[in-house]
Amino acid sequence: MKTVPKSMFCHAMSVKNRPVISVNPGEIFRVETEDCYSGSLRSPKDIFTEELWKKGVNPATGPVFIRGAMPGDVLKVDILKITTRAHAVMCLQHGIGALAGYVEGVETSLFEIKSGKLIADRGVALPVHTMIGVIGTAPAGRAIRNGVPGEHGGNMDCNRITAGTAIYLPVNCRGALLALGDLHAVMGDGETAGCGAEVSGAVTLKTALLKTRLPTPCLEADDCVYFIGSAKTLDGCEKVVLKKAVTFLTQCLGLKPNEAARFMSLAGDLEVCQVVDPLKTMRLRLPKELFRKLGFKTFAAIVARKKAGR
Repeated sequence: MKTVPKSMFCHAMSVKNRPVISVNPGEIFRVETEDCYSGSLRSPKDIFTEELWKKGVNPATGPVFIRGAMPGDVLKVDILKITTRAHAVMCLQHGIGALAGYVEGVETSLFEIKSGKLIADRGVALPVHTMIGVIGTAPAGRAIRNGVPGEHGGNMDCNRITAGTAIYLPVNCRGALLALGDLHAVMGDGETAGCGAEVSGAVTLKTALLKTRLPTPCLEADDCVYFIGSAKTLDGCEKVVLKKAVTFLTQCLGLKPNEAARFMSLAGDLEVCQVVDPLKTMRLRLPKELFRKLGFKTFAAIVARKKAGR
């Protein structure tokens, strides 16, 4: 199995980035990742200084060239497994994050990860739910720094992007140029302090190419599908994700607009991913049970229907 070491990274997603490896669709490969602080915080005495911020946060390993990927395709990325080191780090700073005004000074904390639990302040054990904070393909236009989310993916900080899920991303250039990093062992919706339990680790993946269009980025879990969008405000995010869900229900499932609206209001959950990045991110959850009740057994069947133009 091919492995990309964490030393091969980029700080922005761009069509100009040189691929570090090439893989075939369906080929399983492994990507090692550094934490969002580039591994610079090793003890409570270390802080993430302004100089380190300027050098860049959220290194993303890659990019990986996907053979056969062409503009207009959709890249499906199956997240097979995530492993991490045995501790996580957080650096709180006054003025950063949605809790900016409540944080006092600068404080770095290291937390042990043991037996599937993160041992947080006062010995409180929180269940580990490792997620990928940054994952995306090269955008069509200008390079986008890894700290920023967008239609290409990027720093969405969606805690549903985890092992056992598949994320669908747009292909904007030959090879797609997939990159990922910024793993969190634990992170609540919103990432309100500006960071989660940041960890380095490794992600095992495989990809597939869809010669069709879907409202991307979107995420598929066992029981639901999420449509993800980013904008300057949460009101803007809401409009982005609702439009994607309506497009999916009307164009892919063939519902009438009013039918789509009723189902979304009855069965859809509008959720916040993060509120601390240059663009904020939300997701709209739709249960797969809804699709089955409408006559579609799997999400793949819906994609196939879209591909066939029905």
